[in-house]
Amino acid sequence: MPLLDFSHLKMRYAPFPIGIARPVMDQATYQRFLDAFPPIELFEDYAYLGKVGNKLTLSEKENYATYQRFISKEPWCDLHRWIKNDDFPYYIMNMLRGASIDLGFKQVSRWTRIRKMLRSRSVDYEVRNPRLRSRFEFSILRGDGGNLPPHTDAPSKAVTIIVSMARDGEWHDAWGGGTSVYQPRHERLNFNKMNKTADFSDMELIETYPFVPNQAIIFVKTHNSWHAVEPIVANDPNVLRRTLTINIEIF
Repeated sequence: MPLLDFSHLKMRYAPFPIGIARPVMDQATYQRFLDAFPPIELFEDYAYLGKVGNKLTLSEKENYATYQRFISKEPWCDLHRWIKNDDFPYYIMNMLRGASIDLGFKQVSRWTRIRKMLRSRSVDYEVRNPRLRSRFEFSILRGDGGNLPPHTDAPSKAVTIIVSMARDGEWHDAWGGGTSVYQPRHERLNFNKMNKTADFSDMELIETYPFVPNQAIIFVKTHNSWHAVEPIVANDPNVLRRTLTINIEIF
């Protein structure tokens, strides 16, 4: 059974495909993951990593050894095994296809790929039919200004899923923390395939998805998939916006 449920998915299609599913887990499962969210001392600061934004991260890319030790334990090992399975990216592709978003990725076995390349004596098939893989990271934005500036995501990403990790009544809308969708104020910023960041002043706000418990925001990486989290105004560093971010990547 899928650990994430997208049966309640509601999409918008402009300026890029983005949608929200809530609830994304049954309450008992969600509570289990909430209780097991990693402690803040395991996270690395974006400032230390030389990255843009005010964010803390625990992932296989930035702090591999710590991340691997943590996700080897229950309940995260089950989620990790499910997401890292070769079938997971195509489960998401099929779900999006049902929402009229066909990204063209189809699951092909390793042996079929090898056979087609041997027959053609070239790698053209692999180029035309790239493979997908998935990973996830734990993220924290502090309540005293934590933010992610406007960006469109790396070219290698196909789809991003942001799962909120918050208890009922823990977060107040007045603090912000929602995922915002933008349209550039300047035409020169319309095409941003390579994921250059922009200033908030360069963007016109289209919609903000509030940060609420047990929801998933899912969107497709495009040349204009501008999104961000504006600076959080809880004025308390101990207030934490916790999320689980799942990335589906092309390789």
